[in-house]
Amino acid sequence: MEFNPYKKIDNNRYREDFGFYFEDFVEGIIIEHRPGRTLTRTDNTWMTLLTMNTAQLHFDAHYAESTEWNLPLVDSTLTLAIVTGMTVNTISKKVVANLEWDKVKLLKPVFEGDTVYAESEVISKRESKSRPTQGIVSVETRGINQRGDTFMSFQRTVLVYKKGHAPNYEIKK
Repeated sequence: MEFNPYKKIDNNRYREDFGFYFEDFVEGIIIEHRPGRTLTRTDNTWMTLLTMNTAQLHFDAHYAESTEWNLPLVDSTLTLAIVTGMTVNTISKKVVANLEWDKVKLLKPVFEGDTVYAESEVISKRESKSRPTQGIVSVETRGINQRGDTFMSFQRTVLVYKKGHAPNYEIKK
């Protein structure tokens, strides 16, 4: 199965058109999401401030030296957000709505300087009973670091458009 992320609009004109429609999802396929993202101290500090997370382990390097980790841990809500974001181009670019995050597991610590990647496996799909132009897809996503360690996993269920039913976002000229 091959996918073309470009839609021909006119002679010599193409539009990027990322994302799977309901029909494109096949149970059992695994999608590697790229590019990866190296997490920085600034990312971690901003996320802790933005979310008002006052756990010293995320932003006080001196305190973190006294823990078993010896380094600040990256805020897990940051890694959840980034790993989810990495999946958008394929999993939810054609989304109507996110329906559920489930079974979020934090399996290994993530540190400042780690590079994270994501992969998603399609675990189920079905047509919507109440919305005939849409379908429901569930994926299991794994966050993987530069060493190949899975540090996070979660399941996500999305409501996505079927082909020919997504909003038309043409720019009027």
